[in-house]
Amino acid sequence: MTGFGSASRQLDLGGGVYATVAVECRSVNSRFLDLNIRSPEECRSSEMGIRELVTKQLSRGKVEFRINILREASAAQAPTDLLNPGALIGLKALEAAVLKEMPNAGSLKMGEILRWPGILNESKANEELWRHATVEAANEAVKALKLSRQEEGSALRGVLMERVNGIRAIVAKMEPLIPTIVAAHQAKLSERLTEILTGIDAQGNANSKTDISDRIRQEVVLYGVRIDVAEELSRLKTHLDVVEAALMKGGPVGKRLDFLMQELNREANTLGSKSVSQESSDASIEMKLLIEQMREQVQNLE
Repeated sequence: MTGFGSASRQLDLGGGVYATVAVECRSVNSRFLDLNIRSPEECRSSEMGIRELVTKQLSRGKVEFRINILREASAAQAPTDLLNPGALIGLKALEAAVLKEMPNAGSLKMGEILRWPGILNESKANEELWRHATVEAANEAVKALKLSRQEEGSALRGVLMERVNGIRAIVAKMEPLIPTIVAAHQAKLSERLTEILTGIDAQGNANSKTDISDRIRQEVVLYGVRIDVAEELSRLKTHLDVVEAALMKGGPVGKRLDFLMQELNREANTLGSKSVSQESSDASIEMKLLIEQMREQVQNLE
């Protein structure tokens, strides 16, 4: 499922310097949880904590975290106090050397200079403070991401329910037709058997018309049982009820719905394999199309 969330936390680095840890997380569709974290050096120690909180709250999606740090000085501190003259001279010499070899490279921008390692004199917060601030911001960002995904999930639930009701409509249309379809096929089969039977038993004796009729009736009834799909339609309705209950309940239901899609598809396939009429064949094809549409959506559902 897709979603986006962001949050930030501020740190006092001392010496009148503050840092804001900004965390953005976004997710796109994926059957499994795929987590990627891009963070500056100061926040690397927080990556394990971020992974733990994500795996507890999310089970699917390709989730990417981007962590940035913005530093700023208080008004009481003179800007020149923040600069490291030695690092600035070294960077200036490095820029000049590059421009000499590559005149079209372009000069460094102000933001690039200030972000260059060592340019700013700053007190550094200890590792634990960085980790705490980053994980806190990441946790808030994940909460926002989940809210975003819940909105998409609500819309997706409506789409899935349309497919569920579509399958129910097919089942409701087929149920009253099944006895008629079975009876018609039995009559047709009985007529064909009567035409081809010679009336001679295994010992070479002529069978009576009564014996032939009884034998035909037994075979036809047994065949009728084999082609009767009432049980499959009943199981389809049960599975659809479970799908609807899972969608209405909410929460992490993606993997459960994955399994239910397999069960629905199995019943639809059986309906097609038992088909002895155009109506049931068409019904099986229509059901499998709707189930496949649901399966594609469900694979990305949390």
